[in-house]
Amino acid sequence: MEDNANAKKQMNNTNKLITAFGTWRELGIVIVIIVLTIAISLRSDAFLNIENFEDILLAISLTIIVACGQMMVIIIRGIDLSVSSIVGLVGMLVGLFIRDKFEFPMGVTLLMGIGLGILLGSFNGVLTAFAKLPSMIATLATMSIYRGMVVVFSKGEWVNTYRIASTFLELTRMKILGVRALIWYAVLVAVGAALMLKYTRLGRQIYALGSNPAAADVAGIPKNKVTFLVYLISGTLAGFAAVLWASRYGSVTNETGVGFELQTIAACVVGGVSVLGGSGSVFGVVLGSWLLGIIGNALTISNINPFWRLTINGVLILFAVIVDTAIYRRLGKE
Repeated sequence: MEDNANAKKQMNNTNKLITAFGTWRELGIVIVIIVLTIAISLRSDAFLNIENFEDILLAISLTIIVACGQMMVIIIRGIDLSVSSIVGLVGMLVGLFIRDKFEFPMGVTLLMGIGLGILLGSFNGVLTAFAKLPSMIATLATMSIYRGMVVVFSKGEWVNTYRIASTFLELTRMKILGVRALIWYAVLVAVGAALMLKYTRLGRQIYALGSNPAAADVAGIPKNKVTFLVYLISGTLAGFAAVLWASRYGSVTNETGVGFELQTIAACVVGGVSVLGGSGSVFGVVLGSWLLGIIGNALTISNINPFWRLTINGVLILFAVIVDTAIYRRLGKE
């Protein structure tokens, strides 16, 4: 009993420090975004307008959806490198199905994508939670497996726009209250993830497991179950995003989603989700995604080589990790 009480007390103290750290990080991101927005606006008149902001929101909506799942994985001190391949595989399977069943009820494709995402995410969960494989190795392997399956199922073919029904394209392109549906999907996922993490037992267990695994074990938190569910959620959101991806771009290729895992990781880490675990918020992920979106948009309207975006993302990730490490070392000394 005394050990449980001490473990819970230690987790509470750690959580308070990490919460304060997360708040500071999010405030810093807001300041950076404001400064960057002003700087870009002074350089280009095309940046500061509603149409351009809508373009940025559309560009980051899929990132936000998948990054919400990636965030939970990182909070428990893991990583999911397979999300890009899940997007590619599910997008291809759904695209092929729509191509062959042209008059199929398009709303059901969302359920199909979610179901496939659950299946693929569950496999990642089994490997990490029950087979005890390191998350990086497990998801690196499934990233390759799922990507290979894309080529196997597609036989090297693409699903082109003219073979996709217009009703399917409307899943993301229709407007609700004057805003594109894709943006609303991202808002719903973000709000749902935030509420789940804050008000449910699973959400509290995710933070506790990431903050202090040893103390969480003493407190009776089912580590394997939580880990499995986190990877399942990550796969589910990636599967959901895959259907939206196919709808938004109107086509699916063998390269769909390639490199997308780095974008989601960048959104999380830049948004204050600590790679050391136990810290992060959906609000921070949204801010991180917005910052990356602003940078990408600024490069486009300034006619700067888009490959600089990869370099900038890498620098931001490196900087965020250095800050995380420095802060946690300081907390460990206090």
